[in-house]
Amino acid sequence: MPVTVPHIVSDVMTTPAVTVGRDARFKEIVRVMDERGVSAVPVVSGDGRVVGVVSEADLLPKEEFRDRRPTRSERKRLGSGLAKAEGATAEEVMNTPAVTVRPDDTLARAARLMAVHHVKRLPVVDAEERLSGIVSRGDLLRVFLRSDEDIEEEVRRTVVSYLFPRHAHAIHVSVRDGIVVLRGPVHDTSLIWVAERLVSGLEGVVAVQSRLRGEGPGPQAPASRP
Repeated sequence: MPVTVPHIVSDVMTTPAVTVGRDARFKEIVRVMDERGVSAVPVVSGDGRVVGVVSEADLLPKEEFRDRRPTRSERKRLGSGLAKAEGATAEEVMNTPAVTVRPDDTLARAARLMAVHHVKRLPVVDAEERLSGIVSRGDLLRVFLRSDEDIEEEVRRTVVSYLFPRHAHAIHVSVRDGIVVLRGPVHDTSLIWVAERLVSGLEGVVAVQSRLRGEGPGPQAPASRP
């Protein structure tokens, strides 16, 4: 069966990524984020390995407690995170170890990691943990910019022609705004759900509406009169 290779992180990541070093001062980090319009930056060592990530959330405690000392309840709530309010360098405020992905990871894996760890960006690292790029939520959504024509062609080529070779010519595929509609007769109704599943897994597909039906007997000729 022809397999559709999903888009991978290297297809959508931004490179080169904006970074800071371990010794970057607090105001330098803020300036870099502001100038480059990013909400987080990887922290890299001298050899380019990712050692952590600093996000806006890591910097905000500094402002929260700029003109007062935290209360006992705030200290208890923040725990070790309170140290970030007192940190002056990237190494002192960063989250470590960094949550990262590889260039050949699927976009689905990157999306799951972002959801589980509640982050908006992921550093992309190679086998040596050296930074290759950065992938953001917006990058992952770019697959939905794929044209309806491209999606339709892939549905016909990788799903319809393989699962239903006898009826490929009779199956109608239409795509509008990423919503795929399948219509027509098939010789094996047990394959309908397979088709739906395969189509829904294609990049850029928003939803699948199946109007596929089992192949029935053709219209009968009227009985002749005696």
